Amino acid sequence: MAVDGEQALSFLHNQGPYLNAPRPSLIFLDFNLPKFDSKDLLQQIKSNPSLRLIPVAVLTTSTADRDVREAYQRFANCYLAKAPDLDGFFRVLQSAAHFWLDVAASATPED
Repeated sequence: MAVDGEQALSFLHNQGPYLNAPRPSLIFLDFNLPKFDSKDLLQQIKSNPSLRLIPVAVLTTSTADRDVREAYQRFANCYLAKAPDLDGFFRVLQSAAHFWLDVAASATPED
């Protein structure tokens, strides 16, 4: 788990302390990460051939149409509004993880 955008990039590119980090099967991306614009991070993930097939679920408190549209324009796989309570938040995460990891078919990048 990365706590900011810089750590996320290092993890995804196996740099620094994340040299042997596993390739994630799903990315939950908070759209309010510190140290790096989360929207730019999403765009970098989806423009990188070795990363773009990883589903990215955007998590945010915003339900504004412009934010939803911008996430999908940057190729987010889904947009999830954070529930106001902890139990609801975990239900949303569990439902999304179940869908992306157990229900939806996934692809691996070509070499």
